[in-house]
Amino acid sequence: MVLMIGMIFMLIMTLVTVASMRTTTLEERMAGNARDNDLAFQAAEAALRAGELQLTAASLEQFMASSAAFLTLDSGTARRDDRYWTNANASHQHNWTANALAVSPVPAGVAEAPRYVIEELPPMASTGSESLKGPAPLPDSAIFRVSARGVGGNPSTVIYLQSTYRR
Repeated sequence: MVLMIGMIFMLIMTLVTVASMRTTTLEERMAGNARDNDLAFQAAEAALRAGELQLTAASLEQFMASSAAFLTLDSGTARRDDRYWTNANASHQHNWTANALAVSPVPAGVAEAPRYVIEELPPMASTGSESLKGPAPLPDSAIFRVSARGVGGNPSTVIYLQSTYRR
């Protein structure tokens, strides 16, 4: 009888141990995925800041419709659509590889270098209400959109960020 009770206790202890190991493994995977997502976000943020830093320069590179990373958007280009850079079709990776600038140095732990693209949007006309010092309207402002892509340690973890920069 003691042997049977001992075997039942051993079986119960084995089931409890297996259940706790499964829970621990699941929690470890969740923590790893959260870390990878944070890493991808930080890489995309680094690329976004690199693009914005480039826009603070005294003179900018030439923007044109056919340029790789400095694009002028007109009404006839497919790149005018915000989804061009985040599209999940087969050419999606090619868009970033062929048309974006890589951040250097590459952050530690990422599968590939973060990349960014600067797009020149149509100029924004001044309404005259931007100036607090007087009624004179400001000159037309150049507007730029910086799109950034960051990849985590796992190549399938990808984060996209965009910002609009007025110069």
